[in-house]
Amino acid sequence: MLSDRHREIVRATVPVLQEHGETITKEFYSELFEAHPELLNMFNTANQRDGNQARSLAASILSYAAHIDHLDAVGGMVDRIAHKHASLQVLPEHYPVVGHHLLNAIRTVLGDAATGEIIEAWAAAYEQLAGIMIGREGQLYAESAGQAGGWSGYKPFKVQGKVRESSLITSFYLVPADGSSLPPFQPGQYLGVLFEAPDGERQQIRQYSLSCAPNSSYYRISVKREYGPAGNLMIRPGVASNYLHDRVKEGDILRVSMPFGDFVADETGAQPMVFITGGVGITPALSMLHHYAAKSVSRPLIFIHATQNGKEHAFRDEVNELTARHAHIRKVVFYDQPLAEDLRGEHFDYSGRLSIEALQSYLPDGPADFYYCGSLGFMCFVEGILDELNIPTERRHSEAFAPDPSFTQSAGSTK
Repeated sequence: MLSDRHREIVRATVPVLQEHGETITKEFYSELFEAHPELLNMFNTANQRDGNQARSLAASILSYAAHIDHLDAVGGMVDRIAHKHASLQVLPEHYPVVGHHLLNAIRTVLGDAATGEIIEAWAAAYEQLAGIMIGREGQLYAESAGQAGGWSGYKPFKVQGKVRESSLITSFYLVPADGSSLPPFQPGQYLGVLFEAPDGERQQIRQYSLSCAPNSSYYRISVKREYGPAGNLMIRPGVASNYLHDRVKEGDILRVSMPFGDFVADETGAQPMVFITGGVGITPALSMLHHYAAKSVSRPLIFIHATQNGKEHAFRDEVNELTARHAHIRKVVFYDQPLAEDLRGEHFDYSGRLSIEALQSYLPDGPADFYYCGSLGFMCFVEGILDELNIPTERRHSEAFAPDPSFTQSAGSTK
Protein backbone atom coordinates (compact mmCIF):
# COMPACT_ATOMS: atom_id res chain seq x y z
CA MET A 1 0.00 0.00 0.00
CA LEU A 2 1.37 3.41 -1.02
CA SER A 3 1.46 5.60 2.08
CA ASP A 4 1.83 9.37 2.43
CA ARG A 5 5.44 8.78 3.52
CA HIS A 6 6.06 6.72 0.38
CA ARG A 7 4.68 9.52 -1.78
CA GLU A 8 6.90 12.04 -0.04
CA ILE A 9 9.98 9.91 -0.74
CA VAL A 10 9.02 9.32 -4.37
CA ARG A 11 8.50 13.06 -4.91
CA ALA A 12 11.92 13.71 -3.36
CA THR A 13 13.58 11.34 -5.85
CA VAL A 14 12.46 13.32 -8.91
CA PRO A 15 15.79 15.21 -9.20
CA VAL A 16 17.64 11.91 -8.92
CA LEU A 17 15.53 10.44 -11.72
CA GLN A 18 16.20 13.44 -13.89
CA GLU A 19 19.92 12.92 -13.42
CA HIS A 20 20.15 9.12 -13.46
CA GLY A 21 16.88 7.90 -14.96
CA GLU A 22 18.26 6.83 -18.33
CA THR A 23 21.22 5.05 -16.69
CA ILE A 24 18.79 3.21 -14.41
CA THR A 25 16.57 2.11 -17.28
CA LYS A 26 19.52 0.96 -19.39
CA GLU A 27 20.71 -1.13 -16.44
CA PHE A 28 17.17 -2.41 -15.99
CA TYR A 29 16.87 -3.65 -19.57
CA SER A 30 20.32 -5.23 -19.42
CA GLU A 31 19.43 -7.18 -16.26
CA LEU A 32 15.93 -8.07 -17.49
CA PHE A 33 17.07 -9.54 -20.80
CA GLU A 34 19.97 -11.41 -19.25
CA ALA A 35 17.60 -13.10 -16.79
CA HIS A 36 14.65 -13.44 -19.19
CA PRO A 37 15.86 -13.53 -22.82
CA GLU A 38 12.41 -14.71 -23.90
CA LEU A 39 11.14 -11.17 -23.26
CA LEU A 40 13.30 -9.90 -26.12
CA ASN A 41 10.42 -11.07 -28.33
CA MET A 42 8.41 -8.09 -27.14
CA PHE A 43 10.96 -5.39 -27.88
CA ASN A 44 12.28 -3.67 -30.98
CA THR A 45 16.00 -4.38 -30.92
CA ALA A 46 16.78 -1.19 -32.85
CA ASN A 47 15.12 0.91 -30.13
CA GLN A 48 17.12 -0.96 -27.50
CA ARG A 49 20.35 -0.44 -29.39
CA ASP A 50 19.98 3.31 -29.96
CA GLY A 51 18.69 4.01 -26.42
CA ASN A 52 15.23 5.20 -27.44
CA GLN A 53 13.48 2.57 -25.33
CA ALA A 54 15.51 3.41 -22.23
CA ARG A 55 14.84 7.13 -22.66
CA SER A 56 11.14 6.51 -23.11
CA LEU A 57 10.89 4.37 -19.98
CA ALA A 58 12.90 6.89 -17.98
CA ALA A 59 10.58 9.68 -19.12
CA SER A 60 7.50 7.66 -18.14
CA ILE A 61 8.87 6.85 -14.68
CA LEU A 62 9.84 10.48 -14.16
CA SER A 63 6.36 11.66 -15.13
CA TYR A 64 4.76 9.15 -12.77
CA ALA A 65 7.00 10.23 -9.89
CA ALA A 66 6.39 13.93 -10.54
CA HIS A 67 2.61 13.40 -10.51
CA ILE A 68 2.41 10.83 -7.72
CA ASP A 69 -0.09 13.05 -5.82
CA HIS A 70 -2.41 13.65 -8.80
CA LEU A 71 -2.29 10.64 -11.10
CA ASP A 72 -5.14 11.99 -13.21
CA ALA A 73 -2.45 14.12 -14.87
CA VAL A 74 -0.77 11.00 -16.29
CA GLY A 75 -3.95 9.36 -17.56
CA GLY A 76 -2.90 9.99 -21.15
CA MET A 77 0.47 8.34 -20.55
CA VAL A 78 -1.17 5.32 -18.91
CA ASP A 79 -3.64 4.89 -21.76
CA ARG A 80 -0.98 5.18 -24.47
CA ILE A 81 1.28 2.64 -22.77
CA ALA A 82 -1.65 0.31 -22.07
CA HIS A 83 -2.60 0.24 -25.76
CA LYS A 84 1.01 -0.49 -26.72
CA HIS A 85 1.22 -3.25 -24.09
CA ALA A 86 -2.04 -4.77 -25.33
CA SER A 87 -0.68 -5.00 -28.88
CA LEU A 88 2.39 -6.77 -27.41
CA GLN A 89 0.23 -9.06 -25.26
CA VAL A 90 1.77 -7.91 -21.98
CA LEU A 91 0.18 -9.97 -19.19
CA PRO A 92 -0.23 -9.49 -15.40
CA GLU A 93 2.48 -12.06 -14.68
CA HIS A 94 5.05 -9.89 -16.45
CA TYR A 95 4.74 -7.07 -13.92
CA PRO A 96 6.38 -8.72 -10.87
CA VAL A 97 9.35 -9.69 -13.06
CA VAL A 98 9.73 -6.13 -14.34
CA GLY A 99 9.35 -4.68 -10.83
CA HIS A 100 12.06 -6.95 -9.43
CA HIS A 101 14.62 -5.94 -12.04
CA LEU A 102 13.67 -2.25 -11.93
CA LEU A 103 14.31 -2.09 -8.19
CA ASN A 104 17.57 -3.98 -8.68
CA ALA A 105 18.63 -1.43 -11.30
CA ILE A 106 17.89 1.44 -8.89
CA ARG A 107 20.07 -0.26 -6.27
CA THR A 108 22.88 -0.88 -8.76
CA VAL A 109 23.01 2.65 -10.17
CA LEU A 110 22.42 4.62 -6.96
CA GLY A 111 24.50 2.38 -4.69
CA ASP A 112 24.45 3.44 -1.03
CA ALA A 113 22.09 6.31 -1.89
CA ALA A 114 19.36 3.73 -2.54
CA THR A 115 18.43 3.30 1.10
CA GLY A 116 15.99 0.71 2.33
CA GLU A 117 13.39 3.43 2.80
CA ILE A 118 13.75 4.60 -0.81
CA ILE A 119 13.51 1.06 -2.19
CA GLU A 120 10.44 0.39 -0.04
CA ALA A 121 8.77 3.56 -1.30
CA TRP A 122 9.50 2.74 -4.91
CA ALA A 123 8.32 -0.84 -4.46
CA ALA A 124 4.98 0.49 -3.20
CA ALA A 125 4.82 3.06 -6.01
CA TYR A 126 5.55 0.42 -8.63
CA GLU A 127 2.91 -1.89 -7.16
CA GLN A 128 0.35 0.90 -7.47
CA LEU A 129 1.34 1.69 -11.06
CA ALA A 130 1.34 -2.00 -12.00
CA GLY A 131 -2.18 -2.32 -10.63
CA ILE A 132 -3.34 0.64 -12.71
CA MET A 133 -1.72 -0.75 -15.87
CA ILE A 134 -3.01 -4.30 -15.33
CA GLY A 135 -6.53 -2.96 -14.82
CA ARG A 136 -6.50 -0.82 -17.96
CA GLU A 137 -4.90 -3.52 -20.10
CA GLY A 138 -7.41 -6.08 -18.83
CA GLN A 139 -10.19 -3.74 -19.87
CA LEU A 140 -8.71 -3.39 -23.37
CA TYR A 141 -8.33 -7.16 -23.74
CA ALA A 142 -11.91 -7.76 -22.65
CA GLU A 143 -13.33 -5.06 -24.92
CA SER A 144 -11.39 -6.22 -27.99
CA ALA A 145 -12.06 -9.95 -27.58
CA GLY A 146 -15.69 -9.40 -26.63
CA GLN A 147 -16.81 -7.50 -29.72
CA ALA A 148 -18.18 -9.18 -32.83
CA GLY A 149 -15.28 -10.65 -34.79
CA GLY A 150 -12.80 -9.91 -31.99
CA TRP A 151 -10.05 -12.22 -30.80
CA SER A 152 -7.34 -12.65 -28.18
CA GLY A 153 -3.62 -12.90 -28.84
CA TYR A 154 -2.39 -13.06 -32.43
CA LYS A 155 -4.65 -14.31 -35.20
CA PRO A 156 -3.41 -15.70 -38.56
CA PHE A 157 -4.00 -13.29 -41.45
CA LYS A 158 -3.29 -13.92 -45.11
CA VAL A 159 -1.53 -11.31 -47.21
CA GLN A 160 -4.19 -10.76 -49.86
CA GLY A 161 -2.31 -7.98 -51.66
CA LYS A 162 1.06 -6.27 -51.66
CA VAL A 163 1.24 -2.83 -53.31
CA ARG A 164 4.26 -0.56 -53.73
CA GLU A 165 3.19 2.97 -52.76
CA SER A 166 6.53 4.78 -53.20
CA SER A 167 10.25 4.05 -53.37
CA LEU A 168 10.20 3.32 -49.62
CA ILE A 169 6.63 2.39 -48.63
CA THR A 170 4.74 -0.80 -49.44
CA SER A 171 1.18 -1.63 -48.40
CA PHE A 172 0.01 -5.06 -47.24
CA TYR A 173 -3.67 -5.97 -47.48
CA LEU A 174 -4.51 -8.47 -44.74
CA VAL A 175 -7.57 -10.73 -44.41
CA PRO A 176 -8.36 -13.35 -41.73
CA ALA A 177 -7.00 -16.72 -42.82
CA ASP A 178 -10.19 -18.40 -41.56
CA GLY A 179 -12.41 -16.18 -43.72
CA SER A 180 -14.13 -14.53 -40.76
CA SER A 181 -15.33 -10.93 -40.77
CA LEU A 182 -13.32 -8.17 -39.16
CA PRO A 183 -14.23 -6.06 -36.14
CA PRO A 184 -14.24 -2.28 -36.63
CA PHE A 185 -11.33 -0.09 -35.60
CA GLN A 186 -10.90 3.58 -34.89
CA PRO A 187 -9.04 5.55 -37.58
CA GLY A 188 -5.50 6.17 -36.33
CA GLN A 189 -5.08 2.82 -34.57
CA TYR A 190 -2.43 0.22 -35.32
CA LEU A 191 -1.92 -3.53 -35.49
CA GLY A 192 0.69 -5.58 -33.70
CA VAL A 193 2.28 -7.89 -36.28
CA LEU A 194 4.19 -10.97 -35.09
CA PHE A 195 6.54 -13.00 -37.27
CA GLU A 196 9.67 -15.07 -37.03
CA ALA A 197 12.91 -13.08 -37.18
CA PRO A 198 15.02 -13.66 -40.29
CA ASP A 199 17.84 -15.00 -38.11
CA GLY A 200 15.49 -17.63 -36.68
CA GLU A 201 16.51 -16.87 -33.12
CA ARG A 202 13.35 -15.19 -31.89
CA GLN A 203 10.05 -13.70 -32.86
CA GLN A 204 9.57 -10.05 -33.69
CA ILE A 205 6.57 -7.82 -32.94
CA ARG A 206 6.06 -4.46 -34.60
CA GLN A 207 3.19 -1.98 -34.59
CA TYR A 208 1.99 -0.63 -37.94
CA SER A 209 -0.74 1.97 -38.36
CA LEU A 210 -3.82 1.02 -40.31
CA SER A 211 -3.86 3.19 -43.43
CA CYS A 212 -7.34 2.37 -44.73
CA ALA A 213 -10.84 3.38 -43.78
CA PRO A 214 -12.57 1.11 -41.26
CA ASN A 215 -14.24 -1.77 -43.10
CA SER A 216 -15.23 -5.38 -42.48
CA SER A 217 -13.26 -6.93 -45.37
CA TYR A 218 -9.56 -6.22 -44.91
CA TYR A 219 -6.90 -4.34 -42.96
CA ARG A 220 -4.19 -2.37 -44.72
CA ILE A 221 -0.82 -1.55 -43.19
CA SER A 222 1.79 0.49 -45.06
CA VAL A 223 5.39 -0.13 -44.09
CA LYS A 224 8.43 2.04 -44.75
CA ARG A 225 11.66 0.22 -45.53
CA GLU A 226 14.20 1.34 -42.95
CA TYR A 227 17.83 1.37 -44.02
CA GLY A 228 20.73 1.09 -41.61
CA PRO A 229 24.34 2.27 -41.78
CA ALA A 230 25.72 1.70 -45.26
CA GLY A 231 27.57 -1.56 -45.61
CA ASN A 232 26.79 -2.80 -42.10
CA LEU A 233 23.84 -5.16 -42.38
CA MET A 234 24.59 -6.70 -38.99
CA ILE A 235 23.27 -3.60 -37.22
CA ARG A 236 20.59 -2.71 -39.73
CA PRO A 237 17.72 -1.21 -37.70
CA GLY A 238 15.02 -2.18 -40.18
CA VAL A 239 15.03 -5.94 -39.60
CA ALA A 240 11.24 -6.13 -39.60
CA SER A 241 10.56 -3.69 -42.42
CA ASN A 242 13.14 -5.27 -44.73
CA TYR A 243 11.75 -8.70 -43.95
CA LEU A 244 8.25 -7.58 -44.90
CA HIS A 245 9.44 -5.83 -48.06
CA ASP A 246 11.77 -8.55 -49.29
CA ARG A 247 10.39 -11.86 -48.04
CA VAL A 248 6.67 -11.59 -47.40
CA LYS A 249 4.56 -12.19 -50.51
CA GLU A 250 0.92 -12.50 -51.39
CA GLY A 251 -0.58 -15.62 -49.86
CA ASP A 252 1.80 -15.65 -46.90
CA ILE A 253 0.51 -15.70 -43.31
CA LEU A 254 1.20 -13.04 -40.68
CA ARG A 255 -0.06 -13.20 -37.11
CA VAL A 256 -1.88 -10.02 -36.11
CA SER A 257 -3.24 -8.51 -32.90
CA MET A 258 -6.52 -6.69 -32.53
CA PRO A 259 -6.30 -2.98 -33.43
CA PHE A 260 -5.12 -0.82 -30.55
CA GLY A 261 -3.91 2.76 -30.08
CA ASP A 262 -5.14 6.03 -28.61
CA PHE A 263 -4.15 8.37 -31.46
CA VAL A 264 -7.71 8.80 -32.70
CA ALA A 265 -9.67 11.87 -33.72
CA ASP A 266 -12.40 13.36 -31.55
CA GLU A 267 -15.70 12.39 -33.18
CA THR A 268 -17.76 14.90 -31.22
CA GLY A 269 -16.15 18.20 -32.19
CA ALA A 270 -17.23 20.51 -34.97
CA GLN A 271 -14.11 22.68 -35.12
CA PRO A 272 -11.71 22.27 -38.06
CA MET A 273 -9.04 19.59 -37.96
CA VAL A 274 -5.49 20.06 -39.19
CA PHE A 275 -3.42 16.97 -40.01
CA ILE A 276 0.35 17.46 -40.25
CA THR A 277 2.34 14.40 -41.32
CA GLY A 278 5.90 13.61 -42.27
CA GLY A 279 6.95 10.66 -44.45
CA VAL A 280 5.32 7.40 -43.37
CA GLY A 281 3.58 9.34 -40.60
CA ILE A 282 0.89 9.86 -43.22
CA THR A 283 -0.57 6.39 -42.54
CA PRO A 284 -2.79 6.99 -39.46
CA ALA A 285 -3.85 10.39 -40.81
CA LEU A 286 -4.80 8.77 -44.12
CA SER A 287 -7.13 6.43 -42.27
CA MET A 288 -8.70 9.43 -40.53
CA LEU A 289 -8.94 11.27 -43.85
CA HIS A 290 -10.87 8.40 -45.44
CA HIS A 291 -13.14 8.21 -42.42
CA TYR A 292 -14.03 11.90 -42.31
CA ALA A 293 -14.34 12.20 -46.07
CA ALA A 294 -17.10 9.58 -45.90
CA LYS A 295 -19.04 11.33 -43.14
CA SER A 296 -22.09 13.38 -44.03
CA VAL A 297 -21.02 16.24 -41.76
CA SER A 298 -18.61 18.47 -43.66
CA ARG A 299 -16.17 19.23 -40.88
CA PRO A 300 -13.35 21.41 -42.32
CA LEU A 301 -10.12 19.46 -42.67
CA ILE A 302 -6.66 20.61 -43.76
CA PHE A 303 -4.30 17.79 -44.77
CA ILE A 304 -0.64 18.85 -44.68
CA HIS A 305 2.05 16.40 -45.74
CA ALA A 306 5.83 16.73 -45.94
CA THR A 307 8.15 14.32 -47.71
CA GLN A 308 11.43 14.36 -49.62
CA ASN A 309 10.22 14.30 -53.22
CA GLY A 310 7.88 12.63 -55.68
CA LYS A 311 9.65 9.27 -55.51
CA GLU A 312 9.05 9.07 -51.76
CA HIS A 313 5.56 10.59 -51.85
CA ALA A 314 3.18 7.75 -50.99
CA PHE A 315 -0.59 7.85 -51.57
CA ARG A 316 -0.45 11.01 -53.68
CA ASP A 317 -3.19 9.88 -56.07
CA GLU A 318 -5.32 8.53 -53.21
CA VAL A 319 -5.21 11.83 -51.31
CA ASN A 320 -5.75 13.86 -54.49
CA GLU A 321 -8.85 11.84 -55.32
CA LEU A 322 -10.31 12.32 -51.84
CA THR A 323 -9.68 16.06 -51.76
CA ALA A 324 -11.04 16.53 -55.29
CA ARG A 325 -14.37 14.94 -54.26
CA HIS A 326 -14.85 16.81 -50.99
CA ALA A 327 -14.93 20.60 -50.86
CA HIS A 328 -14.40 20.69 -47.10
CA ILE A 329 -10.94 19.04 -47.44
CA ARG A 330 -7.87 21.02 -48.45
CA LYS A 331 -4.35 19.66 -48.87
CA VAL A 332 -0.87 21.17 -48.81
CA VAL A 333 2.24 19.23 -49.84
CA PHE A 334 5.85 20.09 -49.02
CA TYR A 335 8.81 18.51 -50.84
CA ASP A 336 12.06 18.98 -48.98
CA GLN A 337 14.19 18.24 -52.06
CA PRO A 338 12.01 18.08 -55.19
CA LEU A 339 13.35 16.26 -58.23
CA ALA A 340 13.53 17.72 -61.71
CA GLU A 341 10.36 15.87 -62.72
CA ASP A 342 8.40 17.08 -59.68
CA LEU A 343 6.04 19.86 -60.76
CA ARG A 344 5.05 22.61 -58.34
CA GLY A 345 1.30 23.07 -58.31
CA GLU A 346 0.70 19.55 -59.60
CA HIS A 347 2.81 17.26 -57.41
CA PHE A 348 3.62 19.60 -54.53
CA ASP A 349 2.89 23.10 -53.28
CA TYR A 350 6.06 24.23 -51.48
CA SER A 351 9.74 23.44 -51.77
CA GLY A 352 11.66 23.10 -48.51
CA ARG A 353 10.65 22.39 -44.95
CA LEU A 354 7.38 23.25 -43.27
CA SER A 355 7.19 26.86 -42.17
CA ILE A 356 4.74 29.09 -40.37
CA GLU A 357 4.78 31.53 -43.27
CA ALA A 358 3.65 28.86 -45.73
CA LEU A 359 1.09 27.33 -43.40
CA GLN A 360 -0.66 30.39 -42.03
CA SER A 361 -2.72 31.11 -45.14
CA TYR A 362 -4.21 27.60 -44.89
CA LEU A 363 -4.93 27.48 -41.16
CA PRO A 364 -8.38 28.29 -39.76
CA ASP A 365 -8.89 31.69 -38.15
CA GLY A 366 -10.50 30.23 -35.03
CA PRO A 367 -9.83 27.20 -32.83
CA ALA A 368 -8.79 23.96 -34.52
CA ASP A 369 -7.58 20.53 -33.45
CA PHE A 370 -4.10 19.55 -34.65
CA TYR A 371 -3.16 15.92 -35.31
CA TYR A 372 0.45 15.25 -36.25
CA CYS A 373 2.56 12.18 -36.75
CA GLY A 374 6.04 11.27 -37.94
CA SER A 375 9.58 10.70 -36.73
CA LEU A 376 10.76 12.21 -33.44
CA GLY A 377 12.71 14.90 -35.29
CA PHE A 378 9.68 15.84 -37.36
CA MET A 379 7.48 15.89 -34.28
CA CYS A 380 9.82 18.22 -32.41
CA PHE A 381 9.85 20.55 -35.42
CA VAL A 382 6.03 20.61 -35.58
CA GLU A 383 5.86 21.21 -31.82
CA GLY A 384 8.01 24.29 -32.35
CA ILE A 385 5.65 25.61 -35.01
CA LEU A 386 2.61 25.01 -32.80
CA ASP A 387 4.36 26.78 -29.93
CA GLU A 388 4.90 29.82 -32.14
CA LEU A 389 1.25 29.70 -33.17
CA ASN A 390 0.22 29.52 -29.49
CA ILE A 391 -1.81 26.36 -30.01
CA PRO A 392 -2.98 25.16 -26.56
CA THR A 393 -1.94 21.71 -25.35
CA GLU A 394 -5.49 20.38 -25.27
CA ARG A 395 -5.79 20.94 -29.05
CA ARG A 396 -2.62 18.98 -29.85
CA HIS A 397 -2.81 15.25 -30.60
CA SER A 398 0.27 13.38 -31.70
CA GLU A 399 1.94 10.05 -32.25
CA ALA A 400 5.65 9.55 -32.83
CA PHE A 401 6.90 6.54 -34.80
CA ALA A 402 9.39 5.73 -32.03
CA PRO A 403 9.31 5.19 -28.25
CA ASP A 404 7.83 8.41 -26.88
CA PRO A 405 10.02 10.46 -24.48
CA SER A 406 7.62 13.40 -24.46
CA PHE A 407 6.34 12.80 -20.94
CA THR A 408 9.40 14.55 -19.58
CA GLN A 409 7.74 17.79 -20.66
CA SER A 410 4.74 17.20 -18.43
CA ALA A 411 7.01 16.23 -15.56
CA GLY A 412 9.01 19.39 -15.98
CA SER A 413 5.85 21.50 -15.79
CA THR A 414 5.41 20.63 -12.15
CA LYS A 415 8.59 22.37 -11.05
